Amino acid sequence: MAPPAGQIRPGRYFAFFVVIVAALYSLVFFTGDGSPTPKLGIDLKGGTRVTLTARTPDGSEPSREQLQQARQIIENRVNGIGVSGAEVVLDGSNVVITVPGDEGEQAKTLGQTAKLAFRQVLAAVPAGQSAPQQPESGADAGDTDGNSGGDEGSQGENSRDTDADTKSGEDSDGTDDDDASGNGGGGSPLGSAPAQQPDGDGDDNDGRGGDDDQTLQEKAAEQIRRAKEWRQDPALAPSDPSQMEQAQQVQQQALARLTCDPNELDPLAGNDDPKLPLVTCNQDGTEKYVLSPVFLEGTAISDASSVYNTQEGGWVVNLSFTAEGSDTWADFTAQNVGQRAAFVLDTQVVSAPTINQAIAGGDTQITGQFTQSEAKNLADVLKYGSLPLSFESSDATTVSATLGLATLEAGLIAGAVGLALVFVYCLFYYRILGVLTILSLALSSLIVYAVLVLLGRWIGYTLDIAGVVGFIVGVGVTADSFVVYFERLKDEMREGRTFRSAVPRGWQKARRTILASDAIMFLAAGALYVLAVGEVKGFAFTLGMSTVLDLIVVFLVTHPLVALVSRSKKLSSPKLSGLGAVQRIGEGRRAAARAAVKEA
Repeated sequence: MAPPAGQIRPGRYFAFFVVIVAALYSLVFFTGDGSPTPKLGIDLKGGTRVTLTARTPDGSEPSREQLQQARQIIENRVNGIGVSGAEVVLDGSNVVITVPGDEGEQAKTLGQTAKLAFRQVLAAVPAGQSAPQQPESGADAGDTDGNSGGDEGSQGENSRDTDADTKSGEDSDGTDDDDASGNGGGGSPLGSAPAQQPDGDGDDNDGRGGDDDQTLQEKAAEQIRRAKEWRQDPALAPSDPSQMEQAQQVQQQALARLTCDPNELDPLAGNDDPKLPLVTCNQDGTEKYVLSPVFLEGTAISDASSVYNTQEGGWVVNLSFTAEGSDTWADFTAQNVGQRAAFVLDTQVVSAPTINQAIAGGDTQITGQFTQSEAKNLADVLKYGSLPLSFESSDATTVSATLGLATLEAGLIAGAVGLALVFVYCLFYYRILGVLTILSLALSSLIVYAVLVLLGRWIGYTLDIAGVVGFIVGVGVTADSFVVYFERLKDEMREGRTFRSAVPRGWQKARRTILASDAIMFLAAGALYVLAVGEVKGFAFTLGMSTVLDLIVVFLVTHPLVALVSRSKKLSSPKLSGLGAVQRIGEGRRAAARAAVKEA
């Protein structure tokens, strides 16, 4: 037999809700790893998050294809360092690397463009000198920090510069660099132009002095353009031998202008033109170079590995070339015995050994003052390829596991206090209806928790502090739906209806308001999710999900519970329901209406 109009069968609603809960927890315990714990963000369990912002030479927005390719390469690098649970995701034009636990320091180097190229050294001076010194022979030129061969038989004897030679200019570089700005090689700033060479590159030659309205991409493009004007001047390496004297003057001016500070970002990192010469520094900022155009790209590397050099001590990186790369390397070393070849990584000279003999076989070696982790990181980034874009680390956050646990506990305490205040208010103001509110929120938490676990397992959703805030706000949205319903019940009872008859009529009116309110909240959360970046997306996601779950709880739990209470004489008594005042108002209105009818 069908129930009267406006009446419901609460048992059916409860059964449907139980089926939903059972299905969710079946998926929680019997799919994936079966772990009933949600996936926590680094701010709750500790770890490192690095945000990389793409830079393009022309200031344009990077294409989605380039970003996806960069994300894949960085993900391969993350997997290569053997850290479990790490994530690499796109966030607009940013790449966000998240590494849990205490192994996240390596993540800060994963955004390295790793654009390796091989260039011939045309001129080299210590950082404190400006006059180019051409190497006369293998013994005189020295090997600053590396070997030219990959095995003992092919390396030969490499002489090295003394410490005094390579570090004589660390404290005095011979340039007027008080106003230095712009960036030089090796992550170093460019010294300002000498007074006799006014070229407009003064204090703002890095593009930082431009209009405030310039976007970051435009400023980066301006920095790259200014650096290329003189650091990649074609006159540095002319094809006509008759212009060599003029080229040496240009080289001397460029080297005098260049300063080396390893702590500054080089705008040309990953953005230099391989067809043009390059003025740059080595990684530790102790030597300046004028390099030829690239004769061998890093894409010719087939494999890279880090090993310990037992003969000389220290860690080195072994490289293996492709067949075509092997031929190019062999030809170059055969034709340039006694000269130096520079291994250039993102415009920084990692190693510039002297070529003592032709190197065949497709293997070579990069040496330097590497620690074990530095050598491994370099080998990994070279092994997995260079990025199609250059990136700048715009944010790097490291949270210890202890601090993450303390943050989680603080969030849980804050949520518990907020819920307790809601419960106290509901019990004081609504009495039995307040009890129904508490029960509904408790059942809602069952669904929320299961959904969190499953989303972390299926789509990699991580719960962070912003997400916790979203759920706390979601509790307020759910409680607001209860208040709307209960106040509608009171309105119906003020008009003279009983508690039982007011339930279906009050629900019909409250339902429309609840649906409209939740729809607006969901649209707001969706718009925030689309427009926001970073952790704000997590807040928007959890807020939208809480809004959807609010509808499930209100329709399948709260309304049927209120209907059950209204049918019980004991539970619906004014003493327990707290509706005695509105019930007396309704009875007074009914009495007045009856009196008016009799008088008529």
